[in-house]
Amino acid sequence: MKKGLMTLLLMIIMFPLVWHPSPAHASVNISDMIMTSLGATNAGVSIRDSETGQILYQFNGNTPRKPASTLKLLTGAATLSLLGEQYRYHTSLYIDGSISKGTLNGNVYMKGSGDPTLQYTQLLAFADALKNKGITKVNGNLYGDERIFSGSPLTPGIVAEDESDYYAARTSGLVLSPDNDFDAGTMIVRVAGEKVGQKPSVSFIPSTMGMTIITNAKTVSSKSMNTITVSRKYRTSEVIISGNIPAGKWTQQWVTVNDPTINTVYALKEAMKTQGMTFVETSAIDRGEIPENATFIATHESQTLKEMFPVFMKLSNNSMADIFVKTLGAEVHGVGDTQTGINVLRDFGQTIGLDMSNWTFEDGSGISHNNKVSPNDLTALLYHVRDMEAYHTYYQALPVGGNKERLTGGSLRDRYTNASTKLRVVAKTGALTGVNTLAGYVKAKSGKTYIFSIMTENRSAPAIDEIDTVVSHLINKY
Repeated sequence: MKKGLMTLLLMIIMFPLVWHPSPAHASVNISDMIMTSLGATNAGVSIRDSETGQILYQFNGNTPRKPASTLKLLTGAATLSLLGEQYRYHTSLYIDGSISKGTLNGNVYMKGSGDPTLQYTQLLAFADALKNKGITKVNGNLYGDERIFSGSPLTPGIVAEDESDYYAARTSGLVLSPDNDFDAGTMIVRVAGEKVGQKPSVSFIPSTMGMTIITNAKTVSSKSMNTITVSRKYRTSEVIISGNIPAGKWTQQWVTVNDPTINTVYALKEAMKTQGMTFVETSAIDRGEIPENATFIATHESQTLKEMFPVFMKLSNNSMADIFVKTLGAEVHGVGDTQTGINVLRDFGQTIGLDMSNWTFEDGSGISHNNKVSPNDLTALLYHVRDMEAYHTYYQALPVGGNKERLTGGSLRDRYTNASTKLRVVAKTGALTGVNTLAGYVKAKSGKTYIFSIMTENRSAPAIDEIDTVVSHLINKY
């Protein structure tokens, strides 16, 4: 074989390992810098031209790795595209029986559609609606109708030791969020130190929600360390508060509820009590279908998907991801479980041009260590989503590097903060034990925008700084 032809063939073979953004930079080899920062194994990089979709550089680009929360890039795209930016969830209130002298001789029903933004204020509004019907006492039960969703309230990848934490919350068709972060299926526990040697005061947002609270904590000297932990005993409704809280100090932690549907109905009952309503001693809380002869009382309409999407993407909300997946299953195939929703995600990816045979995943949040996708597949996704109608909403919902505003910078607000990199990275972060990922768009100093994905795993320490070194190199050199 002629020497010139051999050289040409070698150049073609080596192309994926060398960065060639333009003739002016053809001599710059990004591989050395990546090898130094990320190492030769347990890392993958893909960089595409944002206009043509051509892969400009790849390092282990076709090797599947754990995406962590960068999997939300697929979940978000499918949710916006298939449900629409103006999609809203609805929660409705019904009663049956009759009202006599202020007493409802019947039951109260609350029907959910999976709204991840439902909050206690809406339950107070429901209580007001019942009062406006002249109801001051309930001689009956309270039921939650969660039938829109089915199957396990947990995705397969959630392990026992994580189940108490906010990022591993159970989801249902009737679930409550404690605040505007929309961590559905959780409650906030506030612990305040008062008199040294005594138990601290404890309060709850939105309420106790029917949970059993066990306080083993105590108040210590104001100069002592705060060692408070709040956890839920595995597969129970017991919330255990342990540790020490300094006098005059307070702290708050999120903890998951055990049964979102039942806990939400408990919160409705507490809201009704707040509005002055009473209940007979035999009044119970349970699941139940709404009878055909039930009387409609009120409904609550959620924010639109467009309005809630920044919280989902910028704060990397796992509860919302799980709910969106089940919603897709319910809306597209009439089956609101995780697996049906996953099938919808696969079909969506196929329709926009992705090779979904390269994707392995069992949830939509990225929490499972069994999820796998390659860097090249993530950048392909980010290239193809530019054609979807809701792309502007999708892009605007991604974290912006170096922007300190919490709902703009999101999970990147404390990264890329120096003058040379600030506001140039718009991307989704991902993190699991031993895993750090980042995928999105970066605007280089040349003015050109690149699509990138960097994935690391099997690390003994976080690789955030190493990932940021690579991205900063792209910004400053190209």
